Amino acid sequence: MIIASSVCFWLEKLGSAEREWEDAGAYNDGDPATGAAPRYVVVDGATEAYDAVRWVEHLAGSFVADTGPDLTRAGLQAWFEQVQWLWAAEAPTRFATVIEEHKFHAEGSFATFLGCRLAGLDGPDPHWEAAALGDTVLFHVRSGRLLTHFPPIGVGEFGLSPNGIGTRPAALGPMLRGLELATGAVRAGDVLFIATDALAHWLLVEASRDEAPLWAALTGLDHDAAFAAIVADQRAAGRLHNDDVTLLRVRLGTTEPVALAVSL
Repeated sequence: MIIASSVCFWLEKLGSAEREWEDAGAYNDGDPATGAAPRYVVVDGATEAYDAVRWVEHLAGSFVADTGPDLTRAGLQAWFEQVQWLWAAEAPTRFATVIEEHKFHAEGSFATFLGCRLAGLDGPDPHWEAAALGDTVLFHVRSGRLLTHFPPIGVGEFGLSPNGIGTRPAALGPMLRGLELATGAVRAGDVLFIATDALAHWLLVEASRDEAPLWAALTGLDHDAAFAAIVADQRAAGRLHNDDVTLLRVRLGTTEPVALAVSL
């Protein structure tokens, strides 16, 4: 049986405070005893959006819950409608300014989205299922090599996609049209990474140069400080755009059945 073990690393943009981090990452490694499937999500709130921090936290928490959406168009449409309704229901009773009130109603909030679910880990067809809106990206790595990334965005396409989850009901149609779905077979030893746009762009560029050391370093990351050091180094070198960064890592291993000792 394959088991999942995950961790999320993040860092706010240089010059910002921790509370101004407008990404969110969440994970639920599942529970074989109850049949709950592992679920993972990373979202990237638009800086200019209204209260992006609250929106991304809301999306991340609701996606990884045991009642999170099925990764089908119908399941995600129902979830989109639910999170939009909850956003409206939680509207402040009083806004700080008239401008904020107008922004809440006229524009709302917005975030790119990559949600992933693992299925069949105890059977013959273990696989990931993923849904995406925008340029938050899933990377599937095996034996130090990138098998695939989803959505299949090119290095020059980051920042060009308007797709994401918006709070306004009028955004539902464009969200469903822009929604991308994919699946991929997994096996023990594989690693999945989910990264927001600046970091995802950097990963694609670096993987095209010399990917084995890159994936080995990220697979072995064991402390927030080590992640922060990599980000700071790459920002200083001009290779990584100064933006909020989030990296959610899922390592897939195996568990052996416990031997049963019987005394006669």
